[in-house]
This record gives sequence, structure tokens and C-alpha cells, in this order.
Amino acid sequence: MSENTDRFYNGLPANRMALADLLVNAELFAEVPADWHVIITDIKRSTQAVFDGLHETVNLIATGSIVMVLNMAFRAGITIPFFFGGDGATFIVPPSIVDQAMGGLMLYQSNTSENFNLELRVGTVPVQQIYEKGHELHISKLSLSASFSIPVVLGKGLSFAEQLIKAEDYLFATALSPAEELDLTGMQCRWDKIDPPENSQEIVTLLVVARGGIAPAQIFSQVMRQIDDIYGPPQKRQPISVAKLKLKSSFDRLGVEMRARIGKIRFFELMKSWLINLYGYIYFHTESGKNYLNKLVEMSDTLVIDGRINTVMTGNEAQRLALIKVLDRFESSGDILYGIHISGDSVMSCYVRDLKDGHIHFVDGAEGGYTQAARQLKAKNRTIAS
Repeated sequence: MSENTDRFYNGLPANRMALADLLVNAELFAEVPADWHVIITDIKRSTQAVFDGLHETVNLIATGSIVMVLNMAFRAGITIPFFFGGDGATFIVPPSIVDQAMGGLMLYQSNTSENFNLELRVGTVPVQQIYEKGHELHISKLSLSASFSIPVVLGKGLSFAEQLIKAEDYLFATALSPAEELDLTGMQCRWDKIDPPENSQEIVTLLVVARGGIAPAQIFSQVMRQIDDIYGPPQKRQPISVAKLKLKSSFDRLGVEMRARIGKIRFFELMKSWLINLYGYIYFHTESGKNYLNKLVEMSDTLVIDGRINTVMTGNEAQRLALIKVLDRFESSGDILYGIHISGDSVMSCYVRDLKDGHIHFVDGAEGGYTQAARQLKAKNRTIAS
């Protein structure tokens, strides 16, 4: 069966349209094959880690889990959907690589604990189990540019899988052994905190979940349309701009990246990374370097639709107040719950397989934007539950 479904996601067409329109076009979504698996990574007690000043390390560890799985998928010639969450990640993978991916993540989990004293939760749930419990998992592709497409998921399937894996009694029941070596080739975290683009004042990190009543696709479409109306199209609310990018080449920063990537500090490799970073100052003034920076902005991952809305955007206070007014109205009507975090800059970690089109850049609001927004969202959920 895996021979027939391995390239399921490769074969989905990329739809070039506004997200608000895609969300209400059910015929553009396909059901994820039942023999696929959901994999979730999540840093336990990430909120405390953020309060302890480790938000950039939290982002880097989340990025590393993505790099680990994407490298495996790339070697197998398979494209898979994945979702960055600030303090973790979600993947939907075919059966042919699920064991390999879990083995690699188990080794990465051990490395994270040893080097950073942070506990990385890792788990997997068969899509078949999600369907048996009555949940949906529909997926489409949204083309944001000629070079960059993102997965769009509707249904509560990923949320259900997350609840299972985060439960205290969850056990990964398998005889799998951890992989023998880490392959985090391409993981980089070389950029300093990034100020908002010119004429913008702040960074907004937003999470939105749907509640009963209106179908999630309909309410998400309405929310995205309001965001478009208030902030403009994705290019206009993009928090990353070439003019505000600054390399951060301290040995401490490079050392954190190296410990995440290979589990230890190797002096000569650290020096090599530092020298490569210095060369970056020259490279980014060349024609090729300028093209890379423009692509970097284009391929920055600032919008994640994984059964909820996750987005990082830039604007001014008036826009944010207008957005909150709209979101409060939706929330008062019982259609959504939302969490929001405001910061003065954003942070970015990167996966660079090559300097042409083989790179993607994961963006979060500074001070743990996604983690802080999720904390607010959880507090609202607790209030409702009580």
C-alpha cells in the first residue's frame, strides 16, 4: 500500500489563490491516506524555558526536529507536509519512513536532554486511528509564490493526535532503537533578532482555533479575510525584510547550533562555521547573495494552517487594535478562541539544503511568540472548561 501512497503529497496541486478562498473550496482538499502517520515533537514546559530566556534555543530545537525528518524524506525522494509551532513541530508521513523518522527523533530527543536539559516529547499516531475515532484530516496546498507552497489542513485530526501524544499516560509502544547518528545537515540559526520592516511598528503572533457552530473552514476563511482587510496581503504583513537582516556570528550562538546539530562542540568545526559566517558579510553583497536574501524573505514560514490558524505578521498598533476588535467579536459569538502576543521583533531559524530554492526559514515572534500566544489560548480553554 505504501508504494501507492508515498507520493500522495507530491502529487497534490499547489493552488495559487487567497487562503480565504482556498479554505471554502472543499473540492481542493484531499483526505490524507489512512496508512500515513502523524508525528509530533513538543518541548515540555516550554513556557518556563521561554521565561528563563531560552526562547531562541526552544525555536532552534523545534527547527532541528523538522530538519531531521525532512533530510530523511529528501533522501527517500518524498515530500511531506510539516508544521512549525515555535516549541515543536508536526509531520504527516507515509509508512515507508515513519520508523526511520521516529528512530532519528529518539536520538535527537536524547541529544536535546543531554545538551540543553530540555525534554523533547516525541510521539506518533496512525492516521487510521484518527479516522476510527471520528476525526477528519483533509489537506491541500497553497502556493504563496513560484517557489514556496505550504500545506493547509482542515479537521481536528492533528489536534486529536496532539492530545494523545501530550497525555501523561502516552507511551510510544515500539521496539524501535534510536538512530546511530544525527543528521541535521542544513540547520542554521545565524540571524540576530529581526526588527519590523520600515513603516511597521510591531510583530504580532496569533493563534486561532474554531469552536462549535460554524464549520471551521468558514470561520477561518472569515478570519483570514479580516486579516487581509486590516493588514493587507501576505507580502505586506511579512515580518521579515532584507533591510533588517543582521548576521549574529558569536561563538555562543554558533556553539548552541553545533550542540543541537552534532551533540558536542568541535573546535575546528566551530572555527569553520565562524569563518563561513564572516564570509557571509561579503557574500550577501554579491548578486547571488542578494538573490538568496530576497528568496529568504519569500520562503519565510509565517503562516501555518494545521487545523487552526498560526501566523506571525507585522503592522502598527492601530491595525492590531482593529484586529483584536474583530477577533473579540468572533470569540463573543462562540465561533473561535484566540491567543495573541505582541513583540518588538521576530526570530528566525533556518533549514538551508542549498542556496537556490532548497531552503526554508521558520519565524516566531520574539520572547517566544507562539508559546506565549498558546499560553493565553490554554488559559481561555481552562476558563471555559471550569
